[in-house]
Amino acid sequence: MNTRHIFLANIYFAPFSYGGATVVAEQVAAALIRQGGYRVTAVSLCSRSDLAAYTVIKSQKNGIVNYLINVRDNRSGADMYNNPEITARLAELINALEPDLVHAHCVQEIGTGIIAAAEASSIPVILSVHDFWWICERQFMIRVDGRYCAQDPVKIENCKGCVENFWTAKVRFSHLQEIGQKAALVTYPSVFAKNLCEASGFAPGRGVVWENGVQLPEASFFAKQSARREKDKRITFGYVGGPTQIKGWPQIKQVFSSLNRDDFRGLVVEGSLDKSWWQERNLKGLAGEWSVFSRFSQAEMDDFYAEIDVLLFMSQWKETFGLAIREALARGIRVIQTNSGGTVEHGAIEPEKLIPIGASADVLHDQVAAILDQNKRVQKPHPVASFDDQARAFADLVDQVLDDLGCAA
Repeated sequence: MNTRHIFLANIYFAPFSYGGATVVAEQVAAALIRQGGYRVTAVSLCSRSDLAAYTVIKSQKNGIVNYLINVRDNRSGADMYNNPEITARLAELINALEPDLVHAHCVQEIGTGIIAAAEASSIPVILSVHDFWWICERQFMIRVDGRYCAQDPVKIENCKGCVENFWTAKVRFSHLQEIGQKAALVTYPSVFAKNLCEASGFAPGRGVVWENGVQLPEASFFAKQSARREKDKRITFGYVGGPTQIKGWPQIKQVFSSLNRDDFRGLVVEGSLDKSWWQERNLKGLAGEWSVFSRFSQAEMDDFYAEIDVLLFMSQWKETFGLAIREALARGIRVIQTNSGGTVEHGAIEPEKLIPIGASADVLHDQVAAILDQNKRVQKPHPVASFDDQARAFADLVDQVLDDLGCAA
C-alpha cells in the first residue's frame, strides 16, 4: 500500500504547543505514522519579531515536519478568519508538497484560506471542529458578561449584544457557513457539538462524530496510585481549570470554604504558561490542605492523576468534549461534573448525578460531603478511546473521502 500524505493545519504544533486541540492533533499525527501507511506534514503559526511578517520557517520534531507562518499581533478582525497572506503561503505549500488530503484541524487565526487553497489544487479537505469558532465570533459561546450564551441553534441576529460590530460579525458568519460547505467531511468530537453546529446552519449533512482519544495510563500508573493512597489515607480532590466563573471555581470555592472538616487534600493545576492562574490568595480560607500542582505535559500527566481521587469539573458552559474527564475516568478516578454538553457523552455517570449548569452550590456540597463520608477511593477505570483508536478512526475517514473521490491507496 502506498503511503498517504496528510497536510495538517493547526494553529499550534510542536515544537510550539498549547491547548487541548493541539494535543489531539499532535498525538493523532504521531499515531498515524506509528501505525503505518501515512506521513504527515504540519503547518501552524508563530509570532516572532525578528522575522518578517508571513515568513515561512521549517521545523521538525518527532519525525514530523512543521512549516510555521510568522504573523504579527496587529492583524485585522477579518484577517483572523480569512487572511489572504496566509492563504497565499498555504497555497504555495500545498502546491509544492502535493498531499493526498488536507486536514484542517484547528484553524482559528490560520483561517478559512486552508480550505480555499486546497480546493484550488483539487485536494480534498477533512475539517475538524473542536470548539464553536465556526458559529461564534467569540469562539466559545461565552457572552461579554462571562456567562454561557445558550443559543441552540445559534442565530447571528441574536449576537448583536455580544459582538463589537454586528455587520462584520454577520459577514464573518456568512463566510464561514459558505466555506464549510467546501469540506468533503466535517468532524465533531461529540454528538452535542455536531447537532448544535448543523442546527446553526454549518455544513448540514456533512458532519460525523470523531471522538477524541486520550493519553491512557502507563503500566506503572496504578501501582503509583496505590502507593500514594497507602501512604496518605485522605481523599484528594483535583481541579484543572483556572480561577474563573465559567469553569465553576466560585462554586468550588464556596463549597470548600463552608466545610467543617479538614480530613482531605485538594490540588489545583497551574495551567497557564506564565503561572498567572493560581496565587496563594485563591486557596486561602478553603478547608482541607490545598496546594498548586505545576503544569504538566502528556508524558507527565500520570504524576498528577496518581495524586487525586476525585476530579472536580464544574464547567458553567456547554463544552464540546472534555479531555480531562476522560483522562480521569481511564485511571479509575471519580468525576463530579456539570451537565456541560459533549463532556457527558462518556456515559460513566448517571444522568441524575450530573449537576445542572447554574445550580446552587448546595448540589456540589452534597456530592462532596457524600464522598468524604463514604471515604471510598477505589473505582474501576472506565473504557475510553486512546489516541491510537482515534488515529485508526481517522484513517477510516480518510479512506472514505478518498474512495468517494476514486483515489487509489
